[in-house]
Parts: sequence; structure tokens; C-alpha cells
Amino acid sequence: MRFAAPEAFQILWVIPIIWLASMAFERRARKLVQKALGEKLTPFLTSSVSKRRRRFKLALKLLAFAFFVTALARPQLGKSLQEVKVQGVELVVAFDVSNSMLAEDVKPSRLQHAKSEVTRLLDALSGDQVGLVAFAGSAVVLSPLTSDKGSLKMFVEGLGPESVETQGTNITKALEEARGVFDRGGQETDETTRVTRVILVVSDGEDQEKGALEQAKKFAADGTRVFTLAFGTERGAPIPARDDRGFLRSYKRDRSGKEVISTVKGDFLRELAEAGNGSFHHATFGGQEAKAIKADLDKLQKAEFASSLATSYDERFQIPLAIGFLILLFEMLISERKAAGRIWKGRFEVSET
Repeated sequence: MRFAAPEAFQILWVIPIIWLASMAFERRARKLVQKALGEKLTPFLTSSVSKRRRRFKLALKLLAFAFFVTALARPQLGKSLQEVKVQGVELVVAFDVSNSMLAEDVKPSRLQHAKSEVTRLLDALSGDQVGLVAFAGSAVVLSPLTSDKGSLKMFVEGLGPESVETQGTNITKALEEARGVFDRGGQETDETTRVTRVILVVSDGEDQEKGALEQAKKFAADGTRVFTLAFGTERGAPIPARDDRGFLRSYKRDRSGKEVISTVKGDFLRELAEAGNGSFHHATFGGQEAKAIKADLDKLQKAEFASSLATSYDERFQIPLAIGFLILLFEMLISERKAAGRIWKGRFEVSET
């Protein structure tokens, strides 16, 4: 037996107050009647009223009130255990923070657009465990697999070229670091459990290293899928160089002094997704890519990340509630009059038959 709302019992302190107030009111009323009618006449006019029954009826009302309060406290008796399961996929976002992501062919920049889209994706995910890897010429794990989307969004918001030590673009290294996140903190698999693992590469596709396609095929053979999300335009844009205050100083130039125009390599990212048995998406300003990726993830087989037992209690407030109503009904059937009173006939009082 337990009570879901035990604070309701605090109402019971009014019961002794009501009892004492009723006794005081009864005593005062008796004195007023005696004062108005006299001490000799009062007993004859009130002889049919039973003080004992009146107090018994009051006690029944207070007892019914106590049962109503007990019902309000929600007594619970009996319990059962229910298994609560959380399902989802394991997802590692490999986020490109190379200088080319600073290009402004999409406003305000590819990097800021990518941050907004990944944040939308995190808001749409539920029950999934997500990790974060930042990469350029090197790669670094910023967050292991976690279901804490709030902390992940803070990591995403802080991404920039300074997040990694080496510039360039090495998607092969990013894939290796992402795979390591699964190995170090992913769900263990056995004969009864299959875990769906996905690496989402967020990039403009300017891969300057070889081996990414072969790596994606290898991962796909082991059951790890590779999705890609492209940012930028085919027309491209120069890569700005800004000072600490954010003011434009110049544009990145090659060794010959010519401005470097960065363009999105959509074909490469599409091939990477095909090699990784995943899907390719090219981000637009409509914000539909996050929904599309979420839909693709929902189609994949989901693994149970957490399983816990929740105790469910059976409500029993109906019992004290019904008892309270029965007591009130019984109280209404009891009269305050005595079973055999005395009547006044002339100078004599006789028993009523």
C-alpha cells in the first residue's frame, strides 16, 4: 500500500477543529434556548432530541470526510513491472571545418548554414545516440555517443577552422575517427542484437586525400553506413580571410596569387554515399534536408539502447471514495429524535406509546 499524493492528509487537521467547534456551538445554542424559555420548559421541548445521536451523526460525517481525504491521497495497492525501451540508431556526424567551408556562396556561409542544418537534425532526433567529429586536414572527436542533444548543439555552435590543428580536407581520416567513436562507446552486439550505425559526412566535398571511397565501402561491408550532406554551389565563391573582429581583410590566394574559388563537389559526395550504402543530400535554404535524413534514419533497423523496468501501481482511490458515500447515506437514514420520547399532557408527563 502506498499513496501517490500523501500531502492530501494535511487536510485532516480540520476534523478536530470541526468537532470542537460543533460542541461549542451546541453548548451555546443550549444556553440561548434556556435563556429564552427558562430552565423548566426547555427540557420538555427538547426531550425528543437525542444528543448522543446528534453527535453520532456528526462523527459519521467527519468519518466520511476522512475517507474522502484518503481517496484524494490516491491509495495504490498492487504493482506490476513494465519494460521501457529506448530505440534509435547510432549516428556520428563528421563535420567539415576546413577553410573552404567559410565560402559565402550560401549566406551567411557554408559553415553557418551547415551548423543550422545539423541543429535542425538534432532537434528532430529522438532516442538516437549521436557523436560529433570535427575534421579538416586532421580529425578530432568532440563528443562521444550521447543522447544529450543540448550539449551536442553547443559543440556544433562552437565549430570553426580552429577546432582542428591541421587545415586541408581529409575525409578518410574523418571516417576513421567516426568509426572509432562506435568502437569506444557504441552498443555491444550479440546474436540477438543488431546495431544500425551511420556516419553523416557534412562537407563541401573538397577532398584532397585519397582513399575515402574505399574506406566507405569497407565500412558498408561491416554494416556501417555513410550518409553525406553537401553545402555550397557549383558556381562557388572565394574563401574570405577575416580578422579577429570579423572584418574582411582579403581572399585566399594560391601560390601564383590567384584567388581560390571553392566549389561544392557534389558528385564526389554522392559517390561516397553510394559506396557507403547510404544516401546523399544537398542542402538548400528550405531546411528540408534534416527532415529527409531523419526519414532515411527511421527506415533503418533500430537497436534498443536502454531498457529499464518501470513500476506501475494500481489505483485504489475508488474504495475509500465509495466507503465515504456509504457512510453519508447511512448518516442520512439516522434520525436525531429518540426512539421513545415523553409528551406533555396537562400537569403530567407520560411516556409515548
